[in-house]
Amino acid sequence: MKQAILYKKIGNSNVQCLACNWYCKIKDGNTGVCGIRENIKGKLFLLTYGKPFNGLAIDPIEKKPLFHFLPGSKILSFGTVGCNFACKFCQNWEMSQYPRLLRAETNNKKQLTNLLKIEINREETWSPEKIVEYAVLNKIPSIAYTYNEPAIYFEYAYDTAKLAYQNGIKNVFVSNGYESKKALEMIHSYLDAINIDLKSFSEEFYMKTCKAKLKPVLDNIRRCYELGIWMEVTTLVIPTLNDSAEELRKCADFLVSLSPSIPWHLSAFHPDYKVNNLPQTSIAALEEAYKIGISSGLKYVYIGNIVDNKRDTTYCSKCMEPLLIREWGKIDLFNIQDGNCSKCKTKIEGVWQ
Repeated sequence: MKQAILYKKIGNSNVQCLACNWYCKIKDGNTGVCGIRENIKGKLFLLTYGKPFNGLAIDPIEKKPLFHFLPGSKILSFGTVGCNFACKFCQNWEMSQYPRLLRAETNNKKQLTNLLKIEINREETWSPEKIVEYAVLNKIPSIAYTYNEPAIYFEYAYDTAKLAYQNGIKNVFVSNGYESKKALEMIHSYLDAINIDLKSFSEEFYMKTCKAKLKPVLDNIRRCYELGIWMEVTTLVIPTLNDSAEELRKCADFLVSLSPSIPWHLSAFHPDYKVNNLPQTSIAALEEAYKIGISSGLKYVYIGNIVDNKRDTTYCSKCMEPLLIREWGKIDLFNIQDGNCSKCKTKIEGVWQ
């Protein structure tokens, strides 16, 4: 547990959290929407500082997914419990929704927070120094703040990212796009890449299915682009909920309006958490979504969560030469030299070294 830096006092004992776009006003003894930022006698504390859920993992960077950022490399990944969204289809719900799951055990807010603290303290401690030291010793070139929304454990992420930057290690957010403006402004100097979920282009979907709002996500996608953070965007294609051609085209058109070079990942849904009544996304549906992205003018569209080597490949947008052929995180072909297509020398946007 550590005192937060992104908050302000309201009156004698209340505080307002400034880490994400909920800007929660929190009474003494309570937590914000995420469940892990607690007001203790007029000071806001991050309960999960130094306590990643189940420790750390080493992943292929393509798993984030990032296809235009250090392809073929490994990335050190961690996240904590809690989230500022309540997505009914969450695929990491055991950790992200843990504070909400505890509420089923008690209606007493103080008892709930005490139970949560007990569970958090059972996790192994990984200080920012320990995380960065591990990455340096194991020659892992980047660190991912992932599995749940990094904005809610901002102080932990910020301290780690700053130290990583000082040691030549790159930093990556895997995000739902709900950071506050101040949070992004603080960390962007240390943040090399971000993958943002654009879960839908419908306010109704965000409110009913995610308990969130669309506009802050769109604002942050635009903000990250303007800040010069390398960005890729992911949409989980869910049958009947967000898979209409009209909605997918709105997503693609929005990205094109910023830059046709933003990679768009179309990910296959599988039933999980509270959405168990829908089928997995069909290959045909993903192929149609892929065509929408390409026809809208996006240079780089990918299909994920299924095996599709053709649509996992990066092609030159000019001569259509295959440049990066992927198979489950392995790069079988690398035809990019100094950021350019090896055949026609067209620039391929990304971070390649």
